[in-house]
Formats: sequence, structure tokens, C-alpha cells
Amino acid sequence: MKRPHIQIGPAGSGGLGNLEGVKKAHELGFDAMEVEFTYGVQISNNDAKAIGKLAKALNILLSVHCPYYVNLASFEPCKIVQSKKRILLSSERAHYLGARYVVFHAGFYQSRSEGETYMMVKKEIKDMLRTIKKKKWDIALAPETTGKKSQFGSLDELLRLAGETGCELCVDFAHILGREGRINYRNVFKKLKNIKHIHAHFSGIEYTKKGERRHLITGTKELKLLLGHVVKSKVDITIINESPDPIGDCLKTKDILNSLCKKSSFRI
Repeated sequence: MKRPHIQIGPAGSGGLGNLEGVKKAHELGFDAMEVEFTYGVQISNNDAKAIGKLAKALNILLSVHCPYYVNLASFEPCKIVQSKKRILLSSERAHYLGARYVVFHAGFYQSRSEGETYMMVKKEIKDMLRTIKKKKWDIALAPETTGKKSQFGSLDELLRLAGETGCELCVDFAHILGREGRINYRNVFKKLKNIKHIHAHFSGIEYTKKGERRHLITGTKELKLLLGHVVKSKVDITIINESPDPIGDCLKTKDILNSLCKKSSFRI
């Protein structure tokens, strides 16, 4: 019987800085940490190497979240150019960090159709992948499922994008809930069955008819529901918590997961 490989970690360092954040993640028994470039890439390649070296020694899997200011489907060409620069700069740092997944929100529909937006995003993803291959950066672009109906990034769009470009994806379960108003985990994991390793985000979420409003502390009920399906589906997955208290919620996640795995005779 296959045992799932499940890794848990926080988004960011909790204000400690990335080196101390990696140490803290290790001390608390976490498996991963996402380095946050959400308001700009603030570290050098040398900094990234040092953080990556420590993370590798402590067996902490790193990933990267790109700056928020990204729109690959903008009506202004200069904004697309700047968006790609931000993603590629994050990709360069990710390479030196030893981080596999480079997560970003790909863009907005604005007044374009879903099909038109998809083709624009696809074009820019393929162009960035050519640059990444040329630079020999060992990373994977991972556009994220988005939480607002105005944003490009439904699960179906990203699965199609991955199949047609060779990129990967980040599955934010909270964003799916915010975007759709519901989440059928059975159907979601069925769609993800061919993904070798799922890079995922989770947290509590407040949402309206328009989608995501804000992240919340992750409820025990919501964690048990997601983790129950993770264990049942026997998937390889990394779950990064993005709540206002990611470290506290990761501790809660580990406790629930350990309990579920014992009942299912699995080890993590």
C-alpha cells in the first residue's frame, strides 16, 4: 500500500528572516517553508545560496512566492514586461535557494474573455520557460489557483495550461473555495491524480459572491476535511499554510495529520 509523502510548512518566516525562519521550521518539526517575495525580491543570489544551503542541511523544502504585482494579460504591454521580469527574478533566486516551485498569480480577465486571457497567459508562460531553460535554472513555474472570479486561475485553466506548456501549478484549496463558494475535494483530487507532486496552499478564508476577501486562521474542521482527503487519496503533497498565523496553524496541521495517519496506518 502506498504511503503518502506529505510535507507541511508556513508561508514566510513569521518575521524572523529567512535564515532564522528555516531554523525555526526545523525546530518545530516542519518539512517546508515558502520564501515570500510578495512585495519585492529583497535578497541577493548569495543570500539565496546561504539560505538554500541551510535548508538542504536541515531537510526543509523551499518554494518561492513571486511579487503580487503580476498581470500577464494586461492591456498595457509594459506591465506584462514588468510582470515577467518579477517572475524571472524570483525564478533566479529560487534556483539559488534550491527551491523547486515558483508560485504566482498569473493575471486578470478584465474585459477579455476567458479564452483570450488564457491564450495571452499561455504565450507569456512559454516565453518565460524558454528563458528559464536557456539560463539552466532548476525551477518550475507554478501559477496558482486564484480566489476571485475576476482573476485568471481556475483549477481547470491551470491544469490545461500545465498540459500545454510544461509548467506546473500551485493548488490553493482556500482560493478554490473562495472562487467557487464550495469545494468538492473528491473531484479536485480526481483531477489531480496525474500530478506527481502537488504543491498546495491552505488557510481559512472569508469570501463573498465576488470571491476571496481575506485569509483567516485555519479551522480544525476545515483542516480535518482537507487532510482526510489527502490521506485517503494517498497523494504526494506539500501544504503551505497562508493564514495570519501560519506557524501556529502548521503546528495544528501536523497534530491532525499525525492522528489521521495513525488511524490509517500511514507514516509521514
